[in-house]
Amino acid sequence: MPDWFKNGFVRLLNPVVGALVRHRVHPNLISSFGFLVTLAGAILIFRRSIVAGMVVFLLGGMMDILDGRVARETGLASKFGSFYDSTLDRVSEIVVYFSLYAYFRPLPSFWWVGYVVILAMVGSLMVSYTRAKAEALGVDCKVGTMQRPERVVLLGVGGLLIPVFDVIAPEWRYAPLLLALALIAALANITAIERIYSVYKVARGVPLDAPLPAPHRQAEKGR
Repeated sequence: MPDWFKNGFVRLLNPVVGALVRHRVHPNLISSFGFLVTLAGAILIFRRSIVAGMVVFLLGGMMDILDGRVARETGLASKFGSFYDSTLDRVSEIVVYFSLYAYFRPLPSFWWVGYVVILAMVGSLMVSYTRAKAEALGVDCKVGTMQRPERVVLLGVGGLLIPVFDVIAPEWRYAPLLLALALIAALANITAIERIYSVYKVARGVPLDAPLPAPHRQAEKGR
């Protein structure tokens, strides 16, 4: 996702962040609410209301941006908060991908989509896992393009374009969503491989209890 697009989107949320900070809303509460919103989106998709589900899914993804910013600006960041937020993010992704799998499974012409959804889910989870494991070992690992914000926006926009294609090319109504899933399936797994190689370059041959060279140490941070 281009930096100008990401930064512009983040700036749009500034008034909401300001209100949450003024009212000292706890970031863990925002994380919990975002998870419930995403779960509601997955249920809508499962019940075959895919456009409405994607709208709700994007709203849940916005909560994931809000909780981190509120945590930093209120000084309420904590180690448990970071763990809690990451855990809910992973569960959210699994639930959404499962709902998409369930949506396309009954459609004979789209029997192959389930495999793409599984690849996208595996790649998404591996992107997060490789970074978490690397940082647990003290390695900074942020390489790659398909991080969670990119995945949320790409998947959400793909879903929101369904009604547009339904009007201009009904036979291609699912094309933008399927393209988004295919890009995530490919790029997320490539990102995971890039992260594995990145860690290999700085950590190969380093004993488990030995410190890494200073430039590659992960600064401790919470939420």
